[in-house]
Amino acid sequence: MNNKWFVIVNPTAGNGAAKKKWLPVFNELTKQNFVFDFEITQYKKHVSVLIKKAIDQGITKFICVGGDGTLHNIVNGILNLNPVNISEIKIGIIPIGTGNDWIKTYKISKDHKKAIQTIKSGFSLKQDIGKLLLHENNSIVYFNNLAGIGFDGYVVNKVHRFKNLGFLAYLTGALISIASYKKSTLKIKFNDIEIKEKTLMLLIGICKYSGGGMQLTQNVNPTDGLFDISHINKISLATLLRNIGGLFSGKITNIKLVKNYKTSKIRISVLDTKKIYLQADGELVDSINFTAEIIPKALHFIVAEE
Repeated sequence: MNNKWFVIVNPTAGNGAAKKKWLPVFNELTKQNFVFDFEITQYKKHVSVLIKKAIDQGITKFICVGGDGTLHNIVNGILNLNPVNISEIKIGIIPIGTGNDWIKTYKISKDHKKAIQTIKSGFSLKQDIGKLLLHENNSIVYFNNLAGIGFDGYVVNKVHRFKNLGFLAYLTGALISIASYKKSTLKIKFNDIEIKEKTLMLLIGICKYSGGGMQLTQNVNPTDGLFDISHINKISLATLLRNIGGLFSGKITNIKLVKNYKTSKIRISVLDTKKIYLQADGELVDSINFTAEIIPKALHFIVAEE
């Protein structure tokens, strides 16, 4: 087995912060006696090419230098290959992103020295992964944090304008967009339940945080083999403003307007022609009708020990 680490650096992560911080990260990895190769991504799909090259060389230990989008691309790069040694693969992260949402579930520090120490300690767990089967183009997208359709995807589409606001980018986009968003009619099927109605948004969660630290799903457990679903039919700007604290504490999921469910499989069909957006881990997905299935304990992630 190859004991080298393979470090993937996304220079555009964190609004360009990863490019500036790469030299200190490189120096700290060297100082902490990591044996590693690294590559800096050159284009959007480059991660998949780099993952294949590394796995072909027998590498099983990966470090993501970037944010939620970079980690999402690494997860997809690995799972699309479906390597025979997938149980040996481990992923660590040095978080330099805009939202840095996935790391919050596992209390991984944004300080690169502490994040590297966490990786060095080697404590890992096997986390569930979501699999989106996209009906229009018959393709698959995996997600490790949260997927959403409707208003959630609409905000992700706009959020690049507010990237300079860091973790507040999503909240700013949501508050600006809520009054103008036109709801779509969705058919939602899971657990012998069928819902057919105009929907503001539907969230399919695995981990605790999204949108720059918001907690929008209830009863989250990333290793229980179940999605945490939040279905929101409508919500006004006034209600959002009254519940801003609840967005970040998770109490928003307790209000009557939010319906919470648990399931391992859910099918979504869009029943009208309004423009609607689907996102996975904050990355827009080029499809709208889909089935989401959970893959229990699919990948090893290196996390902070409790």
